[in-house]
Amino acid sequence: MLNGIISRNKRGVRLRNLIVFLALTSLVLSAPAQTAISSPDGPRQDYLVYVVCESADKIVLLRFGPKGLQIESETRTGLMPMDINGPHGIAISPDKQYFYVSEGHGRPEGSVWKYRAGSNDVIKYTSLGMFPATTDITPDGNFIYVANANFHGDMVPSSISVVATDQMIEVKRITTCTMPHGSRLNHAGTEHYSACMMDDMLVEIDTSKFAVSRYFMLAPGKEMGMTGSPYPAGADQKMHNMSDHKPTCTPTWAQPSNDGSVIYVACNQTNDIVAVNTAAWKLARRFPAGNGVYNLAMTKDGRLIATNKRGQSVSIFDPVSGKELANIPTKRKVVHGAVVSPDDRYAFISVEGVGTEPGTVEVIDLVSLKTVATIDVGPQAAGIDFWKMEPSKP
Repeated sequence: MLNGIISRNKRGVRLRNLIVFLALTSLVLSAPAQTAISSPDGPRQDYLVYVVCESADKIVLLRFGPKGLQIESETRTGLMPMDINGPHGIAISPDKQYFYVSEGHGRPEGSVWKYRAGSNDVIKYTSLGMFPATTDITPDGNFIYVANANFHGDMVPSSISVVATDQMIEVKRITTCTMPHGSRLNHAGTEHYSACMMDDMLVEIDTSKFAVSRYFMLAPGKEMGMTGSPYPAGADQKMHNMSDHKPTCTPTWAQPSNDGSVIYVACNQTNDIVAVNTAAWKLARRFPAGNGVYNLAMTKDGRLIATNKRGQSVSIFDPVSGKELANIPTKRKVVHGAVVSPDDRYAFISVEGVGTEPGTVEVIDLVSLKTVATIDVGPQAAGIDFWKMEPSKP
């Protein structure tokens, strides 16, 4: 009798399991198909980004998509086969047909190179000043502005080179300040901004005149806007006495807001960010940042991304309130550049590494505010810029 009860119970359990299975199957068959590409948690298309590796003389094209982050191509750059050429900055043309790479080392001057995007074919190059570094391009693609940072030279005023991209001719070399860096144009292309690492200044160039129009003093407690050039033509430009001139802010980047009404300046030494109102040319606010804040980038929705060179992390700010929304650690030390995808979904971060370590590129999801991919590239990954988005490869 007991065996009969057990047998009937087993048949009942099997029947109930069959009913549940059929119900679940019906739900699955009626639901829309889901794939990795359509998942809201990951990329639905491919994102292509260029990064330069300063100590490896490499230009690396990366592809990030549903299949992860991978190297698409690598290209060696520079004239000197036995020495380090030092690619530092990169800018991609608005039409996505070309990109431009500044190279810090030469004999003695550095240079800037024009490449065809995708094929990475060299088109032309031209010599510039001492250690060309950060590079930006005008919205019409006609000019690139390159900061001659002169990192290893005498402490004398250096310059911003303006290069016509069609023929790759330097049309103007504008004296700005000592050790300029962080070359950035506003979205309208009407003003160019750079930071003066050894002068504690932000310098504005009127692009219609190829001339300095204003500068802003950045040292804490001494913030002040000035008109004209800090080093006008004909003025005494003798070497600084470094025992008397000790920068406190040591600015490394100037980032215009989306509407150009505010310029955000990274003070690498004081670990804070200075916001300058462009209409009034006055201090708007000053707020704390990460250890060794270095480069800045901005999303279309107005968030400010900051790399922390000494802090081995990336910060994301609400720049209006100065509140840090997230602090995201990086895989390696010496965090360098940042660029945001046009859809505001991802930030791509270059990290130099230390010594014999490779550089890395890390991808931060700007929705979850977490790192979702990393890849090793050549040593001292530096300048980084976004090329394009396209459907994922099959």
